[in-house]
Amino acid sequence: MHINQPEFLSDDFEISIVVPVYNEEQALFAFHQRLMAVLNGLKQPCRVFYIDDGSSDRTPMVLFSLAEDERITVVRLSRNFGHQAALTAGLDLADGDVVITMDGDGQHPPELIPVMLQKFRDGYDIVQMQRMDDEKVGFFKRTTSRWFYWLINKLGDTQIAPGSSDFRLMSHGAVLAFREMKEYHMFIRGIIPWLGFPSVDIPYTPQVRIAGRSKYTFKKMLILAENAIFSFSLVPLRIGFVIGGVFLLLAVLEAIYVLFFWITGRQSTLQPGWSSIVFLILITGGSLTVLVSLLGIYIGQIHQEVKKRPNYIIQKLYNRKHD
Repeated sequence: MHINQPEFLSDDFEISIVVPVYNEEQALFAFHQRLMAVLNGLKQPCRVFYIDDGSSDRTPMVLFSLAEDERITVVRLSRNFGHQAALTAGLDLADGDVVITMDGDGQHPPELIPVMLQKFRDGYDIVQMQRMDDEKVGFFKRTTSRWFYWLINKLGDTQIAPGSSDFRLMSHGAVLAFREMKEYHMFIRGIIPWLGFPSVDIPYTPQVRIAGRSKYTFKKMLILAENAIFSFSLVPLRIGFVIGGVFLLLAVLEAIYVLFFWITGRQSTLQPGWSSIVFLILITGGSLTVLVSLLGIYIGQIHQEVKKRPNYIIQKLYNRKHD
């Protein structure tokens, strides 16, 4: 697929900002004020797409009040589809020459947008913000994040910079390429580098949340890790092949060992023992259970992909200028 990338002269381009939110009523207004303070200082025309991922608090009311500004478009999904689905919805709708995705809790500083735009002017289609956690971030989160990126880079063919977040800039051409990805289990942090567009990483220190707490529970992080590993790697299945080969080799060695006693006429010295047999049964049984489970996850993901269900459903799309 060939995508014609438009050529811009000076600052003649339009910017779209995509902000997925979920139960952020306490933080939204303050975040919006910071964001608009930055956008009002830019020369380019800007539009902001707020994607409400099925919030159960007063987030929709806050968003519709912000949408009195014609530059604001509110997209309300029919239920909570998840952060990656909400981002996908925003990227499908954003029509700017440049699209910037960021969270609405204040941890992604809007003040860095001019820095990202300068990198775009330098010729990069993707400007990836790379989170640099300091000591304020809990030990557990820092450690699990480090392990996650180490594991996904070891297992997959696509290399993802440690600390990569969904705070990034994408050119219109990169967004069009992303829209060709029709996967149900989206792991956008992996898909973006897979596209292969010219990119640059910019380190940043996440700021303190304006209000509330992270919506990424431990369960959601595990699901994200599962999607990342099983969407970008067949290594778990290859590991199963290796483990099976090891057990086959052990079985051959055991047969040779026993056969040696029979050949030398010392079969009477063989000591029957149930403990070694039970041990081998437990090892092989446990290994087979793990391998069947891995295979089951792949089959389950294939099952969900082939049904071709949409990643999200839009319940309402509101823009004052067009409504």
